[in-house]
Amino acid sequence: MSEKSGEIKLDHIDRKILEILQDNAKTPYAQIASQLGISEATVHLRIKKLSSIGVIKRFQAIVDPEKVGRKVTAIIGVVASPQKYSQVLKELEKMPEIVEIFDVAGEYSTLLKVRAKSKEDLARILDDIGKIDGVESTKTMYVLRVIKEDPRVQVD
Repeated sequence: MSEKSGEIKLDHIDRKILEILQDNAKTPYAQIASQLGISEATVHLRIKKLSSIGVIKRFQAIVDPEKVGRKVTAIIGVVASPQKYSQVLKELEKMPEIVEIFDVAGEYSTLLKVRAKSKEDLARILDDIGKIDGVESTKTMYVLRVIKEDPRVQVD
């Protein structure tokens, strides 16, 4: 494991550990060790190091949004006043229904991924976004179905 220009260079063992954990973060260290032909202590130390340097951000459960009542997904493009953009972002970050915020180049200032309970809930969220000082316009894309959604990161 080495670092140059912000990118962490991972060896084969680190990459395999990350692949295993991304498939199932609850994989026991003993099982990882057995799969990779290394000691359990080595697995523990490598995971600890990957966490401490920020390669592993956190361990979390991936929840099916529909099964917990978040049946509506939308992508929202927001155009914001450049002078108020940083404040707009701070306000958007406070909204729990907004699950992803992307600072982008192009037609929009930012793109949002929103999970709402219903069409009515989405309408309320859009109203709340529109009330933020500095938001000039929004364009909403209602997601009909998800073809691919994968939180894993390729580590080759």
